[in-house]
Amino acid sequence: MAPVLLALLLAGPLPATAEPLAPAVAIQSAPRDIGVGDPLRRPLLDALRPAIEDDLGQPVQFMVDRLRVQGDWAFFAGSVQRPDGRPIDFSRTRYAEAVEEGFFDGPGTYGLLRRVGGRWRAEGFFVGPTDAAYLSWPDEQGAPASLFE
Repeated sequence: MAPVLLALLLAGPLPATAEPLAPAVAIQSAPRDIGVGDPLRRPLLDALRPAIEDDLGQPVQFMVDRLRVQGDWAFFAGSVQRPDGRPIDFSRTRYAEAVEEGFFDGPGTYGLLRRVGGRWRAEGFFVGPTDAAYLSWPDEQGAPASLFE
């Protein structure tokens, strides 16, 4: 008999632990609304802005309906306009065909941000969706579902 196996047989059963080990659970704070004047508001919007501006090919200003943070995740719901306050002409963007066919509900915009290494970055966004497309983000991105309620 191999020495290791013989040692295990002679030692007898291993002692049971006093308590079963609890599974690791990620602790999530409750969602928090980020209002005007909150110091987190500008960094969140500034992290989302480049992705939206690249997508639309022009500078944007955000009109915030909801901005929430939960742990390392943030959610933006609102609309976009030009920095001078005028509406964006979506027929001059990559959404022109969707606008023409009635499959565009602009200027509604949704963004998902994540804090990585202490910095916020855009993880995804939708401009002009005709439904609540962001509801897929908990499954697809791992963001907490309560962030979008």
